[in-house]
Amino acid sequence: MKQKFDVTGMTCSACSAHVDKSVRKLDGVAEVNVNLLQNTMTVEYDESEVNDDQIIRAVIDGGYGAFVHDKQEEAGRNRDIGVDDEITGMKRRLWVSILFMIPLMYISMGHMVNLPLPFFLSGTHNAVSFGLTQMLLVLPVMYINRKFYQVGFKTLFKGSPNMDSLIAIGSGAAFVYGVFAIYRMGYGLGVQNLQLVHQYHMDLYFESASMILTLITVGKYLEARSKGKTSEAISKLLDLAPKTATVERGGEEIEIPVEELNEGDTVIVRPGASIPVDGVILEGMTSVDESALTGESIPVEKSSGDKVISASINKGGFIKFRATKVGDDTTLAQIIQLVEDASGSKAPIAKLADKIAGIFVPVVIVIALASGIVWLLSGQTFEFALSTAIAVLVISCPCALGLATPTAIMVGTGKGAENGILIKSAESLETAHEIKTVVLDKTGTVTEGRPQVTDIVTSGGIEEKELVKLAASMEKPSEHPLADAIVFYGEEINAGFCEVSGFESVPGEGIEGSIEGDRVYAGNLKMMERIGVSLGDLEEKSTVFASQGKTPLFFAKEGRLLGLISVADVVKPTSRQAIQEFEKMDIEVVMLTGDNKKTAAAIQKQLGIRRVIAEVLPQDKEAKIREIQEEGKKVAMIGDGINDAPALARADVGIAIGAGTDIAIESADIVLMKSDLLDGVAAVQLSKAVIKNIKENLFWAFFYNVIGIPLAAGCLYPFFGLKLNPMFGAAAMSLSSVFVVSNALRLKFFRPDFIRNKETPVRVNEPVQREEETNMKKTISIEGMMCKHCVKHVTDALNKLDGVAAEVSLSNKSAVVNLEKEVSDESLKQAVEDAGYQVTGIQ
Repeated sequence: MKQKFDVTGMTCSACSAHVDKSVRKLDGVAEVNVNLLQNTMTVEYDESEVNDDQIIRAVIDGGYGAFVHDKQEEAGRNRDIGVDDEITGMKRRLWVSILFMIPLMYISMGHMVNLPLPFFLSGTHNAVSFGLTQMLLVLPVMYINRKFYQVGFKTLFKGSPNMDSLIAIGSGAAFVYGVFAIYRMGYGLGVQNLQLVHQYHMDLYFESASMILTLITVGKYLEARSKGKTSEAISKLLDLAPKTATVERGGEEIEIPVEELNEGDTVIVRPGASIPVDGVILEGMTSVDESALTGESIPVEKSSGDKVISASINKGGFIKFRATKVGDDTTLAQIIQLVEDASGSKAPIAKLADKIAGIFVPVVIVIALASGIVWLLSGQTFEFALSTAIAVLVISCPCALGLATPTAIMVGTGKGAENGILIKSAESLETAHEIKTVVLDKTGTVTEGRPQVTDIVTSGGIEEKELVKLAASMEKPSEHPLADAIVFYGEEINAGFCEVSGFESVPGEGIEGSIEGDRVYAGNLKMMERIGVSLGDLEEKSTVFASQGKTPLFFAKEGRLLGLISVADVVKPTSRQAIQEFEKMDIEVVMLTGDNKKTAAAIQKQLGIRRVIAEVLPQDKEAKIREIQEEGKKVAMIGDGINDAPALARADVGIAIGAGTDIAIESADIVLMKSDLLDGVAAVQLSKAVIKNIKENLFWAFFYNVIGIPLAAGCLYPFFGLKLNPMFGAAAMSLSSVFVVSNALRLKFFRPDFIRNKETPVRVNEPVQREEETNMKKTISIEGMMCKHCVKHVTDALNKLDGVAAEVSLSNKSAVVNLEKEVSDESLKQAVEDAGYQVTGIQ
């Protein structure tokens, strides 16, 4: 069983490491994952050996609190309340601390800059009132920050000291020493030993206790605010879904809370409203904005029988749909769960940091004691020794170490979710940056996954639309997938349909039937030869199409050739660019397909893939992945089908195309919601950015302690006279945590290289060149495009030109081309016109 718990009292990675250790000791516990940022813990355990109460008891015995995570509370959008309460409470603590610290600092330090003191506090004869006033001012600061002492001493006595233990011991020792000094000054005044009074008069350390607590509270406040920002992605996702839904029950429309929706309910959504749950449209046509979930900016047309997903927005018409997934089963709920699981999981690099933090605090306490004792034995004053010990304690808090990895992982996975890239675990996020080979499935991954009309060539003076009308009419009664492509194309361009009689399927050749009394034939070369139709130059064109992996279909009427239509599973517009981007990162690209070698070779030539493995049976795909791994390479597999699931599971990182099957998505480590290969590139680049960020954070955390601890312990004092004041130690500790969290938040500005390069032609680490020599951009105005197939034709035609990467827009009637080298306007125009469209201008 897998259960999630909320854990209270954790403040640093030493805390999370100790909670982890306490729970792992229990029999039956298989896996423990403690999330310091979210204050949660996920435990996998055997119910026959251990239960929730025993796990909670283990956490409590370790010095912390725990309770089972409340999913209903989360479903009610209350997940941010804990973060808001933490920020509000920390802000209140900060203001109270500052309010009392300012007069305390004035009294204790004011004389150093010749500021006047009240008469009852000035002079050696008022030393006791001077000390008591400072003590009274520090007590409210200690009280408002009492959590440091409650948690710190509790965990210390439990044998698992944490960051709070260091703060509690350090500031507590400063306070106790101040009280001791007051008594000594009182004794000195009583026996008229003014030298003794003067000795303690300026060494009270109350201001150090107050400053330590205040500065650390400043750091905690900034840290709490930053931690709130790291989970913004999840909060935004939660805010997407509507709170109510309109359903049809008993012939009436009623509005109910989304939580009360049942599977099978008929849900009504009007234009402009959000879709509350997943379902299938029963009535109506509309366009749906799915950008918040998939990142796809263009609304998707939907009609009866199409699926709709929760939290998408109905932009166009009135629709009714049947709810198929409700509650935790909706797409939105699953996305949120994936993001939470990923941000809460630990990458191997994070587990290493946690192990170090678990032994770090006890070692620091030993160093602090040792430094104090050594300085006493060397002849220094007790005040000097105490000061070094306190400085070691407060500068060594492992906050930065504990925050180094979880903040980067949470921000990184959140950024991925914003862009339609769902990363299931921190481990896969870390592994992705080491990928050396990407294996691509062909159908549905590199290609669209369904046949489409790619070329139309007419003969005998017939209009193109008339040929499509006859072809679609003939193919409509057929059940062949190629027939579906022609029918679909005919519907898209509104070609219309004719009534067909005497329909007959001829095995191995094609189909025939009568339209308005004329016999019409649709089939392959063999059929045309049988009926004695002369193909002329269309035979040569059909050979060219076949060599490109397309299937040419001839159409004839009463012995006269009408033309040919070629059909193929076309390459996705971004596949070529994605492959080029992988190669720029020195990642080998391999296409793995069960298709025949001829078709695979055509796709290989079109995309420039260096290595293709064709005619692979579904059960053998996993073995091919293993063979590549045995070459010593980290392998990512990108696929979408059921037959890809074993290969996805075998790969070091399995990446599922979002439009694929549920089983493929379940087997994968990363899911690309937009079904776009470029998002696979973005996922690898995001992984590299996150790991780089984590390494920067860990370097800073370790470097800071390596420099800070010796300085605080006074190691440089004998040589350079350098000694760290405990107050500066507290400030440095707070700043280190703020630095680490702020560095992680930089990931919010992550953009894939292929996007940045379009906007900034000059690449990093390359000589600066003129823009026209590196990556020119031109806009081509095009007439004649009527549907997305036209867009495909133009895109393919332009992308075939060497050095051209094109993006074609149907709505703008234009193509934006990025040129990696000089390509003439005439070449661009010729390519578009050869595809059958008219160029009206190039800018």
